[in-house]
Amino acid sequence: MPRFRGGVHPKERKLTASKPIEKARLPEKVVIPLRQHVGAPCEPLVKVGDVVKTGQKIGDSPAKVSAPVHASISGTVSGISSELSPSGEFITCITITSDGKDERVELPPLSPDAPKEALLERIREAGVVGMGGAGFPTHVKLNPPKPVHTLLVNGVECEPYITSDHRLMLEFPQEIAEGTKIAARILGVRRVIVAVEDNKPDAAEKMGEVMRGFAEVKLLKTRYPRGDERHLIRSVLGVEVPAGGLPFDVGVVVQNVATLKAISDALKGRTLVERVVTVTGDVAQPKNLMVRVGTLFSDLLQQCGGATKGPAKLIAGGPMMGVALSGDAPVAKTTGNVLVMGEVKEEPESPCIRCGRCLEVCPMGLMPTLLAKLVRAGRYEDCLSGNILSCDECGCCAYICPSRIPLVHLMREGKLKASALVKR
Repeated sequence: MPRFRGGVHPKERKLTASKPIEKARLPEKVVIPLRQHVGAPCEPLVKVGDVVKTGQKIGDSPAKVSAPVHASISGTVSGISSELSPSGEFITCITITSDGKDERVELPPLSPDAPKEALLERIREAGVVGMGGAGFPTHVKLNPPKPVHTLLVNGVECEPYITSDHRLMLEFPQEIAEGTKIAARILGVRRVIVAVEDNKPDAAEKMGEVMRGFAEVKLLKTRYPRGDERHLIRSVLGVEVPAGGLPFDVGVVVQNVATLKAISDALKGRTLVERVVTVTGDVAQPKNLMVRVGTLFSDLLQQCGGATKGPAKLIAGGPMMGVALSGDAPVAKTTGNVLVMGEVKEEPESPCIRCGRCLEVCPMGLMPTLLAKLVRAGRYEDCLSGNILSCDECGCCAYICPSRIPLVHLMREGKLKASALVKR
């Protein structure tokens, strides 16, 4: 089987792999960001004092690349303000105070045999976005500008600690299969492949049962960051997405298993107002929880018995690509994991010893140490020549660096400054 270049194999620490999904308690309030996706942020459709129901659309945008947001509880809009989001940014959010009733509104059911345009419109209206972390609006991704031949279902979940997709495959396999068939019909593909890493053989077996006769299931060797769609395509199909290109350029669309379940739910009339979140790390009772969008991380931490070490640091996502937050933040559609870490002793940075390990593990074939020096020197045009924009910020270079150079931080800074030069 083909393999992607580089990568690392950190300790998996899948503390919650055997823990069934529990339904989180209904939050007393939710804070719902108006941008939980790639593209234009939504404008609020409600005002302070309005009474809303679960599933009601409360934000939308006319932009082509965007997705609406919905109330995840019933109650009263108690605020519209800038709040900390799981991305670490401050984003306009709608705060809803619960009335405890959880009264719902749903869309009418839609047949999977409906016309392609109707299916795409329903997926959009339900607010479905890529739930593996990228957040690309799904109705846009399922309508690529070029024909595609393969739908690749991403059940890899390669980052340490996270098990939300694993549990979804075990507990909601039929819904994932339904969403996969809908996506395949929209795309008109002739091949469907489900990719799962070999540390989840039970999930691969379950996917094989529900996808029999419709899709192939491929068990891949566990290695981070195989779950990135570029590396997944290379691993499964032996094809490399060109620099600056997208998967549809090689005839492929990749969809995460949680996104496919959300597609199935959308046709049944349910908008995207909840998702599975793994709460793990230095916490008394690590769990997989079915959580309403907008639930505060502190609420989840409380439901898991609190932190066992302090002062606790909260990370939205995993230890490799997650964002460390300085305050409380709400669950977004793309939040698959909340990692609790006790006090971490920061190791001081030392000079580069030119060992070359970061070059060996970089899955994009970049030269992280050289790019880091260029960033620190402010030579952003040279960074562009070194393909810094191809960096996917996977964290392999920083993980392997014996000198503890903050390579990912420097890559992010360099990408930001280099992108500004491109836009001029």
